[in-house]
Amino acid sequence: MFWWCAALALYCAEAAGQATQDTLPALQARLAAVMDEPRFAQAQWGVKVVSLDNDQILFERNADKLLKPASNAKLYTAALALDRLGPDYCIQTSFYAAAKPDAEGVIHGDLLVYGRGDPSFSARFNGGDYKKALQPATDALLAAGVKKIEGGIIGDESYFRGAPFGSGWTWDDLQEYYGAPASALSCQDNVLDLIFKPGRAAGDPCEIATLPETSIVTFSNRTQTGPLENGARGRIRLYRPVGESVVYAWGGVPLGSAGQKEAVSVPRPALWFATMLKEGLAQRGVTVTGSPREEDWLSREVSPIAWSNLVEVASVRSRPLSEIVKQTLKPSENLYAQLLLLQVGAGAGATNRDTERAGIAEMQTFLRSIGISHNMAQLEEGSGLSRGCLVTPSSTARLLAFMNRHRDRDVFVDALPIAGVDGTLRNRFKGTVAAGKLRAKTGSLGGVNTLSGYVTTAGKESVAFSIMLNNYRDETDARAAIDAIALQLAEFTGQSSVR
Repeated sequence: MFWWCAALALYCAEAAGQATQDTLPALQARLAAVMDEPRFAQAQWGVKVVSLDNDQILFERNADKLLKPASNAKLYTAALALDRLGPDYCIQTSFYAAAKPDAEGVIHGDLLVYGRGDPSFSARFNGGDYKKALQPATDALLAAGVKKIEGGIIGDESYFRGAPFGSGWTWDDLQEYYGAPASALSCQDNVLDLIFKPGRAAGDPCEIATLPETSIVTFSNRTQTGPLENGARGRIRLYRPVGESVVYAWGGVPLGSAGQKEAVSVPRPALWFATMLKEGLAQRGVTVTGSPREEDWLSREVSPIAWSNLVEVASVRSRPLSEIVKQTLKPSENLYAQLLLLQVGAGAGATNRDTERAGIAEMQTFLRSIGISHNMAQLEEGSGLSRGCLVTPSSTARLLAFMNRHRDRDVFVDALPIAGVDGTLRNRFKGTVAAGKLRAKTGSLGGVNTLSGYVTTAGKESVAFSIMLNNYRDETDARAAIDAIALQLAEFTGQSSVR
């Protein structure tokens, strides 16, 4: 596992003594040595490193082979969204009723919440404060004079057509926070955080708290408080059957411990949005007499919205796309990436067809325009969670080079995790020359690890790189090897031969 540390230490010692003599062939030999280590004999590497100063290829291996990108696919989705929509683009959520509030602030009838894919109704956009997630919505309704709703709240997610999950997502991902359903009306990332705390005595069921507080799911609590054993942490196992609202919980936490935090995705996000909005309005003194309900594209095919009979009571605009892209790439948020793809698909006129397919079609058009053909990048959805997504290192390097010249270059680069500083790279490259300088998107699935982005070498050359490792199960070892390659790029004191 630590083989690369010794190799890298030897390399660093040699480089320290021969910094002025470092050459491109020497760098290439060092990079190849990492990939040629016997432990990777059954795995597959794909690497492309390109100078952004002169377009020269510094290194490549299997650069035109299709490999699984995992979350490196988000680079493509973010680039597409910025190119098609622009960094200042905002997504509108509208609130409709048969009439505006009367003189007493009463809406006589239902309130229809029509979502268009805004992901920013989330604590993530509010410093982690769960209570502020829906505050823009409640603020807008209060500003419109709403004091009572004599009806229910209908969460309408029909703006997007198609399944709530990305193509190729597997069933065992769907209860996890990273497999949350994509909806035109999303709340709190469509994820419920759970806190399991020990009961009062050994043998008692664990106490379960939800963040935010909600009754949208119920629990079959089969956990048990255990005796405190040398401060050992407990282990909780969860199972929420696909499409169901019951969460089964097993395992336990030790008596006297601080507890354990878990998370589970929420089914029927539009209903959850309507439920949370009703609760949020109640906390601010607005009474809603009816029950929350939901509508999707399937129900709207049968019972279309009678727009001529509705008026817009209020609306909320999302955070700008530049902020959404940053919150997509830095923490690697699958839901946001999928929503961005769907947003592009809906904007491309996917009124009567699957929104995801429309987004992928727009992606293919975008990639062709920058010289990336379909046999170089075959994406199925927006996040990279699908095992069927395939790209080549060459296509990713080309995309990165294109975005380096794009009008929204600064927004794109600023959204990437910074080595040793933030996002999914906050704990990597600390104490190295790459810290604070390398910006790249991580990616990981079972047997897949990737890293693609930008770095300025010690020789002051700007470089785009894509490093992909497939069919290798030791994630810790894989990341260490990938980081060793990226670090050698950062430490390279030489120059490419063409300037």
